[in-house]
Amino acid sequence: MAPIREMLAGTGLTEQQWRVLRVLDEFGPMDASRLSREAGLMASSLTRIVQSMMTDGLVTRETPASDRRRQVIGIASRGQKVLVENRDAALEIAENLRDRLGERDLERLLDLLEALAEVDPRN
Repeated sequence: MAPIREMLAGTGLTEQQWRVLRVLDEFGPMDASRLSREAGLMASSLTRIVQSMMTDGLVTRETPASDRRRQVIGIASRGQKVLVENRDAALEIAENLRDRLGERDLERLLDLLEALAEVDPRN
């Protein structure tokens, strides 16, 4: 995480905020429950993070007319700008990691992290 932290130092974003933006960029707008799962954040933490990101103009939150109980979170233009400005640095970090671990071990690590994210901590 050290290289990511260094990259984020100039943005004012936390690691969690960066994850939220990356997930929304990859999958598009989604409800808070899915965003919580995909970003690996507890729902209570996500609520606070999204509120802060909305205040900073990084994300939007809308309530669809078809289901007033649901809220859909998406990337605002400022959030998209942050992603674009840091895309090359993020790709370089990923390439360096791939070079250090090798393709096979990196894929194995990602698979293990995905499996870990799916584990219910209450069990």
